[in-house]
Amino acid sequence: MYKNRKAGIVGIIITIIILILIVIFSNGDSNLSFFENVASNLVMPIQNGMTYLKNKISGNNTFFTDINNLKQENEELKKKNSELEQSLRELENIKTQNETLKEYLDLAEKYGEYKTIPGYVINKDISNYSKTIVINIGKNDGVEENMTVIGDQGLVGHVVSVTDSTAKVQTIIDTASSVSCSMSTTKEAIVCKGTLDDKSLLKAMYIPTDSNIIQGDSIETSGLGGIYPKGIHIGTVKKVTNTQNLIDRYALIETAVDFDKLDTVLVITNK
Repeated sequence: MYKNRKAGIVGIIITIIILILIVIFSNGDSNLSFFENVASNLVMPIQNGMTYLKNKISGNNTFFTDINNLKQENEELKKKNSELEQSLRELENIKTQNETLKEYLDLAEKYGEYKTIPGYVINKDISNYSKTIVINIGKNDGVEENMTVIGDQGLVGHVVSVTDSTAKVQTIIDTASSVSCSMSTTKEAIVCKGTLDDKSLLKAMYIPTDSNIIQGDSIETSGLGGIYPKGIHIGTVKKVTNTQNLIDRYALIETAVDFDKLDTVLVITNK
């Protein structure tokens, strides 16, 4: 009896509470029902979070896509750059070959009186004592020992040894070199030797006592000595040094050929 009464009271109280809540929510400013309001409050934060996460993921995907595109573009640019560098090297080689051919033609025209073989320097040994060069032509090309070698500006030296495809040339600035020369003004004979002091200077010795050698005189081969043809330009008098004994006086000759920049040569095969 008591329990039934208690249960009835509890039911009435619950009913009253539900009615009160319905009245409150039905009189509120929001147009949403209680359950809609609850659902909205629960779902909206989750939905906002999912939207934010989606945007972040979408942005990252775009970032990674851009990175891949940049990598691909970078590889393509590297390939194009490599191709351009290769083309540039080929153009430089063509330019060098053209310049070399032009030098050969200029030399051949300048020394048209001689029968010559063109070549270019492949090695240099320009030290204090030995001043030799190696050229890319040899026995197979008709080169022999003691043949005269000339450059664009004048005398280079003579062949001292030969292989099938190369030749070693002793230059006129070598300390062991000795060239019979003559002065352009007086035609008097002198001897020019290489020096230890400078790789562009020769020492002119055995100057006749009555010779009037002066600075600026042109020096050329005399044709004596059996190696060098007559009339090949050697250089110009840079300085004349007089001594107490006129027999010992000498002159310094600046070579016409710049041996540091020497690249192309002609070997004279006839005299």
